[in-house]
This record gives sequence, C-alpha cells and structure tokens, in this order.
Amino acid sequence: MSNAEAPETTRSKTPAILGFARRIPATLIFVAVILIVGVAGQGLWRPLAGTPLFDVVAYGLPALEQGRWWTPITGTFFVIQPWVYIPTILGFWGMAYLEHRRGWRVALLYYWFGQLFAVFGAALLLTGGRALPWPWAQNLAQTLDVGASGGTMACIAAAIGLFAAPWRQRAWFVVLGFAAISLLYLGTLADLEHALAILLVLSIDRSLRVQRTTVHEQRLLAVSIVIALGVIQLIVMLTPTNGPFGETDLWLETALPDVLFDTAVILLIAFGLWRGRRWAWIIAIILAAINILIGALALALRVAFLVAPESAVGSIRGDVDVTVSAGILWFSYLIFLIATRASFRVWRRARTLGGGDVSVDEVKQIIKKDGGGTLSWMTTWDGMEYLRTSSGGIVPFQLRSGAAIALADPLGPPEGHGASVLEFIAAAEAHAVTPCFFSASSRTRDLLPEGWQSLTVADDTIIDLAGLTFQGKAWARVRQSFSRAEREGMTFRLTTLAEVSWGTRQQLRAISESWVGDKGLPEMRFTLGTLHEAEDPEVRLALAISPDGDVDGLLSWLPVYGAGGRIVGWTLDLMRRRDGGFAAVMEFLIGSSAKAFSEEGAEILSLSGAPLAHESPVDEGAIASLLSRMGGMLEPVYGFRSLHQFKKKFNPRYEPIYLLYRDEGDLARIGSGLTRAFLPDATLRQLTAAGVDLIRS
Repeated sequence: MSNAEAPETTRSKTPAILGFARRIPATLIFVAVILIVGVAGQGLWRPLAGTPLFDVVAYGLPALEQGRWWTPITGTFFVIQPWVYIPTILGFWGMAYLEHRRGWRVALLYYWFGQLFAVFGAALLLTGGRALPWPWAQNLAQTLDVGASGGTMACIAAAIGLFAAPWRQRAWFVVLGFAAISLLYLGTLADLEHALAILLVLSIDRSLRVQRTTVHEQRLLAVSIVIALGVIQLIVMLTPTNGPFGETDLWLETALPDVLFDTAVILLIAFGLWRGRRWAWIIAIILAAINILIGALALALRVAFLVAPESAVGSIRGDVDVTVSAGILWFSYLIFLIATRASFRVWRRARTLGGGDVSVDEVKQIIKKDGGGTLSWMTTWDGMEYLRTSSGGIVPFQLRSGAAIALADPLGPPEGHGASVLEFIAAAEAHAVTPCFFSASSRTRDLLPEGWQSLTVADDTIIDLAGLTFQGKAWARVRQSFSRAEREGMTFRLTTLAEVSWGTRQQLRAISESWVGDKGLPEMRFTLGTLHEAEDPEVRLALAISPDGDVDGLLSWLPVYGAGGRIVGWTLDLMRRRDGGFAAVMEFLIGSSAKAFSEEGAEILSLSGAPLAHESPVDEGAIASLLSRMGGMLEPVYGFRSLHQFKKKFNPRYEPIYLLYRDEGDLARIGSGLTRAFLPDATLRQLTAAGVDLIRS
C-alpha cells in the first residue's frame, strides 16, 4: 500500500467504527460509569476490599441481612482489584453484541435481570446451604462481592443464542464448561453468580439443542469435552482448589493412578469418537460410568466427613473432593453421550457411502433426461462413485483421504436437488467422512444447511453463441488466428476419437505424452480429463491439421445437456498443442469450434474454470489460503493461472464455481482429499519434488 492510500484507508475505517459505537450507547455508558467510579473511588489503582467503602457498596448475603438493600445496584459499578478491570471491561463484549443486534432495551433487560438474579439467587441458596454442615456454603454466606460479572455473563449467554450454527452450540459448551469448572474447582461467590446467570438465560433462551446439531458437530463436541475432562483432571492434580466439596492440596498422590488411567483411555477413544466409531462410544460410556460410580462413593464419604471429627478425616479429604467434582462432570458427559448416541454407529472405516449400485450408463441417461451443468459430464469419468437419493437423483463423488468430495451439482430432477444435498451430507457424516462439494454452482450453495460456508475456487468462462459473429475490436486476436491459419493452410476438423485414423490417434497420443513428460507429475484428473476420457463417443474432438497432415493442436469438448436429451452447449476439457506447430492454434481451434457449434444450434460454449486459479481475497479464510498455495505450487507445472488469463481473449461471461464445506475444522481432510483427487497417481516423491506437501496436511 502506498503512502497516498493510507489516509484514505484510515478515513474509510473511521466512519465504520463511529457507526458501530452509535449502535451500542448503553454498553459504552456502562463502561464509562465503571471507569469514572474507579477513578472516584480510587479502585483503578488500589484494591477496594478492606476499605470502608467496600462494606457500604458490596453485595452479598451479609449486606442484605443488614438492610443494605441498595448494594445489588451500587456493587455493579465497582471492581474489587485493579487488575480485574481488564476482564470486567472485556466482559462487556456480550452486552455490546446483544445491543448491536437487538437494541439497547433488550441488552439492559438481560443485564439487569441477570445481575439481580445472580445476586439474590446466590443469597437464597447460601441461606439454605449454611444451615447444613457445609463449610463451603457457610464461608460464602459471610462473603461480600462487587462487580458486573453476573449481568455481563447473562449478556454473553444471550449473545451466544444469536450466533449462527455451528458456533452457537460450540460457544454454549465453552461457556457452560467455564461456569461448571469454575464453580466446582474455584467455588468463589462470583463463580456461583456466573453459573446462576447462565442458567437463567439458558432456561429462557432455549437455543442449546444438542440433538438438533449435525452429526459432525456432535462428534466434535464429544471429542472436545472428553479431552477437556482429561486436561482438567491433570491440572487439578497439581493445583490447589476450593470448591463446594472442599479444598484440595498439591499433587494428590492417591488420585494419580485414577487420573493417569482416565488420561490413557481418553487418548485411546478420542480419535475413535472423532471418526464416529461405536466401540469408542461404548468405552467412553464405560469410563464415564466408572467415574460416576467412584464419584458417588466419594460423595458418600464426603457427607460422612461433614459430620465426622477432623481427626477422623485424615489426609484423603482432598482426594475425595476432586473425585466428587470429576464425577459430576463425567455425569454431564454421560448424558451428552446418550443424547448423541446416533452419531456413533460406525464400526469400521468407510469404503463407500452406499446408496445402491449405479452404473455410468445410468448416470448418462439421467443427465440426458433431466439436464445438467457445464461440468456434469465429468461425473461419468473413471474413479467416481455415486449415491442414489430418495428424490430419484444421484450425487457423484470421490472418497479421498477421509473426505467425500461431491463433484459439481447433484444429478436428477431439479426439484429433488435439495433432498440429494442433505442425503449426501447425512450419508457422509454417518460414515464418519467429511462431506464437501467441489466445483458446485450457486444453485447447490443455496440448498446447503445453515452454517455451511462457500468459497469461490474458479470462474466458469461461458461464451454465448447466439448471434456470435467475431466482429469488433474485442475479437481481433481470434480473427487474426483465422487469417493466419488460412495463409498457412491449416484446416479445422470436428470429430470423435473413434472416427480418426490410426495414424492420427498415434499423433494425439504422442502430443499428450510429450506434454505430460515435461511436467514431472502425472496428468491431473478429477476435473481434468485425458485422452482416455476423450474416447467417450459423445465427446467431440477439435483438431488443427497442417498441410502436411500433422496434428498441431487438439481440444476435447464435453456435451452439456438440457432437459429432454437436447445438447445445449459444450464444455472445453483437453487442450494440447504440438511443439513447433502453428503458433495461434488454440485461438484458431476455440474460435472454429464456437462457429461449428453455433451452426449446430448450441447455445453456450464453456471454456470451463481453470482449477486453483481463482485469486481469493485475503479475508476468505484458511481454506482459501490453502487452495491459493496449492495453485501457486502447481502453477509452474500446469499453468492454470496463465490458462485463466488466456481465456479472457474470448470475452466470456463468468459464473462462480464454489467449494462448499461445513467449517474450517474440515480444512485438513479437504486439502488432503483434493490433492489426491487431482493427483491420484502421483507418488509422495513426485509431490515433494513439485512442492506439493498437502497430502500430509
């Protein structure tokens, strides 16, 4: 960016920031008041606890019992320690988001209901708890506190309810996990208030619906939670805690075998849960049940400790406290596993997605009957698998490196494409593979479930043939190729591979093998055909023949069918030229093909989209970066970006082609799967020599 551009960028960002600030006045006022009170009360630079002011403004059960009814309001605007101002101010992000989305009235309503419910609810619980022989409750019943965290936590929970899937469920589990762990292992008055505020919003909002999330999401949460449980147990073994079940000491030696056993089993089952394996789910159920049983026994001992003299308790109290807390967390996890049991039905690695046997001939008949897109004929090539759907459609795909990569749009009746998309996703997730759609159109993108993402990976370059005359300055290069071909005696021939002579076929093979031999990698596949695919009798060949009978260049064209079996266009696939031949051979072949197909009544000519040649904006995420890097590595070998520039000579219109995927968590599998789909025959040595290390990502 030049120096001249910098002020303009700064000016463009300033109105956006001011516009956002105008949308959150209540949040900004709250933060401003807290800072002003911090200056006036000197809380910004010295602790508030222990000062005479603290007893006047702090809330808690003692304050309410002593008639200081104003403290739930005044305590909101104070902070107990100077360093706590940082998390306090940051905690207002939830209120800001809520206010921006739903207005200041809703934000204030959630804040004050959450804050007051947290304060009064905690006081009510501690009133009952201190009547029991429960040291934790008795201690908190004498505690005062200040801060806005009850209200801000309620706003955070309400803001999460506005998130789009799948981030809403993920954020809920983070917040609930934070509240549960803090309460069980830290157990301060603030932790109790946080938990109450979150539960209040959860009971009102009802946006957490585990069983309505996708199979992929349920597996992701199952793995994340079980790993978190293992990490928590390791941490509390080395860190003092003070929760509802008592205090713990450093390095609980008697808890070490139990924690190490859980850790070993967790490492074993985490990968299986991610893959949806039933055996991993069963082991997780057993592990949870063991921890719950041990926790229940420990709880019985803990109750005995409450009435037993201190001398009888001994040194095992801390171990019991940790075990009880762990048992509660494992009980919550057991409920989750049972609720999501349908997501863990896979016994072995998927080799296919099922859906019945589908032949290539049947796929061709469906394309002819119901029509297809410019890339649909590629789904008849070798290496494709097919999922038959209930709507009478078919989803063509390849299963590569744990990813089910659907190619182009679903086939079959257009009204059934939505069902086909959903059934393909469900089948992939049921077999614990990652679903995605590659080179799909906007029609398929619009049929995706909520939360799916799209990335433009190429632009389909389409020439409309109706009224095409090659007149005007824009077509000068194509006209020049016609004139030069006429001067040099070049002839154009439109045929099929089966119709050409043996000698011509050998020339075509020699040209193709010479092109491949220079690359250091085998021919790419998936959306790029070879002479083998050109043997299909429905694929047309365009040849440029020199006066000596040599083939100077060739193109292969795939049919594009409309409904009812009518060919409405052709898609360019193979492009090869002879070294030292006619220089403008590609312009000549494409222009001549356009003329011929237009005279036959075709409506469009697709020059297809150069794979991995689309330049994604920098803000399109990690997967865009991955595909851009992959395209950059292969550019010296295959020249996709140069090809994309070449096609601009033909003045096409552009239609975006998408990669459709669930979220960035699928990046590794999709990247590896696409590498293997494009280069199925490449060895690891060839990939490494070409700089393509994505197969190991």
